[in-house]
Amino acid sequence: MYPIILASSSPRRQEILKLLNIPFVVNPANIEETYPSDMKSEKVAEYLAVKKVKAVMDSFDSETEATWILGADTLIILDGKIYGQPKSQEEACSFLQDFQGKTHKVVTGIALYNPESKQIVSRSSTSKVTFADMSSDEIEWYLNTGEWHGAAGGYRIQGLASCFIKNISGTESAVMGLPIFELYDILKTQNYSLIS
Repeated sequence: MYPIILASSSPRRQEILKLLNIPFVVNPANIEETYPSDMKSEKVAEYLAVKKVKAVMDSFDSETEATWILGADTLIILDGKIYGQPKSQEEACSFLQDFQGKTHKVVTGIALYNPESKQIVSRSSTSKVTFADMSSDEIEWYLNTGEWHGAAGGYRIQGLASCFIKNISGTESAVMGLPIFELYDILKTQNYSLIS
C-alpha cells in the first residue's frame, strides 16, 4: 500500500487510518475556511476537503513526486446555520446551548487525490445527532473538560459528550470526522486496495 498524506492534524482521523492499516503521513493543510456564499450548506464540508487537498498539492515543488492525498472536513448544520470549530469556550457554550434538546446534521466531506489519474474525487456523509436537554451546570461541566477544543460544534462524540447524545442516525466514524464506509468506497473505486 502506498502511504497517504493526511491533510489534517485530527487525532480521530489518524486513529481511523490506523484502524484500517493505511500508512499515512500527517501534513495539515493551512487554508482559509471560506466558501461561496451561495453554496448549499450540505456541500460546504466537501468543498473545504477538496480545498485542503489542493493546498497540500500546491505546497509541493515541481520536483516532488505526486502521491495520494486525503482531505476531510466536518461541519454541523442546525436550522440552516453552519457550525465549525468554536474559537473560544464562550462560543462552544453558545453552540451547546443551541444543540441541546434538538437534532442537528453532521456533514463530513472527504476528498482524495489519485496520483495515477491525477484527479481529485470527493463525497459527503451526513449523520443526524440528537442531544438531550442539558442544564447550564452540565454544559459548564462538559466545557471544563476541554473536549470542545478543535471539535466541530464544540463536542466529541467519542468522549464525554456521549453522556448527552440520545440518538445518532448515520455512522459514528462520520461524526468523528472520517466516514469509514465512504473512505473505503472511494479508495476501492480509485484502485487503492486495503486487501493485500
